[in-house]
Order: sequence, then structure tokens, then C-alpha cells
Amino acid sequence: MISALRGTVLSIAGGTAVIDVNGVGYAVNVTSGHGLALRTGTEATLLTSLIVREDSLTLFGFPDQDSLDIFTLLVGVTGVGPKSALGVLSELTPGDVALAVAREDDSAFRKVSGIGPKTAKLIVLSLAGKIAARPVDTAASTPEPSRQVRMNVERALIGLGYPERSAASALDEALETATAAEAGNVQSLLRLALALLGPAQTSGAGR
Repeated sequence: MISALRGTVLSIAGGTAVIDVNGVGYAVNVTSGHGLALRTGTEATLLTSLIVREDSLTLFGFPDQDSLDIFTLLVGVTGVGPKSALGVLSELTPGDVALAVAREDDSAFRKVSGIGPKTAKLIVLSLAGKIAARPVDTAASTPEPSRQVRMNVERALIGLGYPERSAASALDEALETATAAEAGNVQSLLRLALALLGPAQTSGAGR
């Protein structure tokens, strides 16, 4: 079983990252937000889940244990395949998933491509009692992302060609208007920061 990979990012395309580990390139399926945070030529560590089928061995990679745990729970739900589980994590943070399950709110899952009403309800029923909702501090005026989320967003911005200082400044500004869910999601926070930055002025940091 391959449970983690650490190596150089060779390429990122179409939701697949290729990680070079001691000369062997591993193709790993990642969420859109995670893919944006990875940078070609840099070292990355991914927690992985190996899905074994009769005709294939497929790796799915995640930036943290919470995401991997949610993925594992989702693929255990009847009707939810690994691609759909990855789709859920592209749209929702682990905290969002836990909160939706705690509130018995299947509408959050119906927004995900490939997840129908029946499957959405089944996800809520199947995951009930298996994950706890993360507490939310409603008194906080500016939500704080985890250290890993902030680092991933900054790396993605720099990789897209923005100066480090501009990336950090835009990220701080984005957090002033971000919801708690957006602050905890790489893709959402990156989208907010990009809207503030506008087109990159440099072109030297390609993917």
C-alpha cells in the first residue's frame, strides 16, 4: 500500500500531478485546489490512497490527513466512486463536509458534479456519527486559514507569476472578506486573491 509520496513535482495537468520519487514518476489524482497549490520543480509531500481495480491501480493524493480521512469515508458510501469523492473535496473543505453531515444538509453534496439527490442523502446518512463538525468561532471578524492552506495559496500565486509581497498582501486582503469556509479552502481563497490581483505582470513562473 502506498500511503504517502515525497518528491519533485514533474508536471500538473488535468487534475493529475506527476511526482518523481527517486527516479520513479507517480501519477496522482488531486483536487483542483491542490493542483493549483503545487509547483512544478518543487518538492511536495502528498498523503495518498491507492484504489485497486481489476484493470488499474490509481493513486489519489491529499495535502492533509483530514482530506484523506474524508475521502476514505466518501468512497465507502454506496454509489460514490473515487472520482466523485475527489469532486466533493474540490468543492468542499473537510470542515464543510463535517458540518453538512452534522446538519443533515444534503444540498451541499448535490452541488457536486456527479452526485445526485439520492446519493447526496446517502452520504449524509452513511457519514452520520463518523465525523464531527468543526466548531466555528463566530466572534472572529477575520477568519484565519490553517498554516498549510495559507502556504499553498501563496505558493500558487507565486507560481502563477505574482511577486511574493503582492501575493501575501492580496491574501491578507482576501481574508478580510472571506467566510470561514472560504478561508479554509485553497481553491476558494485563491480565487478571491486572484480577483484582487488581476493579471500577473511576469511570465517566468509557468506550470
